Amino acid sequence: MKIRIALILSGWLMSCGSGLGQQPVNPVPGTRRVLPSGVVQQQVAGSEGSLTRFDLDFPGGTPEQLVRAIEKASTKPLNAIVPTEFGNLQLPPLKMKAVTVPALFQALQFASRKDEVYVSGSIDYGFAGGGGIGTRNQYQQYSASYGFETQGFPSDDSVWYFFSNKRPKLEEPKSCRFYNLAPYLETYKVEDVTTAIQTAWKMLGEASPPTISYHKDTKLLIAVGEQGKLFLIDEVLRQLANPVPKSDAKPSPPKATATEKSSKGE
Repeated sequence: MKIRIALILSGWLMSCGSGLGQQPVNPVPGTRRVLPSGVVQQQVAGSEGSLTRFDLDFPGGTPEQLVRAIEKASTKPLNAIVPTEFGNLQLPPLKMKAVTVPALFQALQFASRKDEVYVSGSIDYGFAGGGGIGTRNQYQQYSASYGFETQGFPSDDSVWYFFSNKRPKLEEPKSCRFYNLAPYLETYKVEDVTTAIQTAWKMLGEASPPTISYHKDTKLLIAVGEQGKLFLIDEVLRQLANPVPKSDAKPSPPKATATEKSSKGE
């Protein structure tokens, strides 16, 4: 009897050990979410099925209008926070079938991503031959996006907050530069020089070009504005300093005077 009981217990222990050592053959994968910061969240498998699905036909509008449209379509309240500074941001039209709130917001976030190039600074450099100082802009790339985000794994009760990481427009500090126009006034008028400079800014579509003023006593041109926009003045003066090529056309003969005409009987 004792031998029989020992055999039964031995078989039971071997069965338990074998079960504990085995791994599931086909594990169900979870849902992978990538946040704007690059952090990856792994959602528990099967939780997507517990989320409410709905059809959405959103014509476009503000984040608050999208929240109201989702609540109407899903017939459930949506916990969402929209900061005041993003209240007037316009979202694109959205037409979805059997969508969940996390899937909708993730798609909106990915669709909003846009790479932008902006001027991050400027450096001064000298022209060859001592022609003055110019400015060259430096550029950087920035990835902008917006959308709704939440903390932790999403559910119908999650609290969502709207974000927009678009690069804020930074105003470049103004600089004051002085240009000696005396060498140029032997050939051109002050109005010719200033008109050429202002025309260049106008053609570039500058909404707020630098301010320029000519000081007659010192023959100095004073310019105040953003450093990146003042380089045009250097370029105009550099071009005006180049010698004008002489014309190859033959000069016209001088007109005859009245005395010469009378001597010829004209």
